[in-house]
Amino acid sequence: MNDILVALDKVLEERRQSEPESSYVSGLYHKGLNKILEKVGEEATETLLAAKDAELSQSYDDVIYETADLWFHSLVMLHKLGLSSTDIMKELERRFDLSGLAEKESRSK
Repeated sequence: MNDILVALDKVLEERRQSEPESSYVSGLYHKGLNKILEKVGEEATETLLAAKDAELSQSYDDVIYETADLWFHSLVMLHKLGLSSTDIMKELERRFDLSGLAEKESRSK
């Protein structure tokens, strides 16, 4: 599963160096961080609405679709900032055996 993140990281990094007319992602990078953050916010809202609808309908296709959009645009944001999925995976790995309550308490100190 991590292979798809590595492949996406590679493509997103290539698009970061491309001309804005060459792809949707290159255009987003060219428009700047604020435009990328708008897309992340839009996709987050759409994901939340899809989850609310899915709870009632028991149909999950839209949740999967919107979550994929949210993750994708989050990766675009990370790459704009010079980060990648590897940075997030390392943080998740660090937290893996850590109690959520303990992790939250460690941030408040």
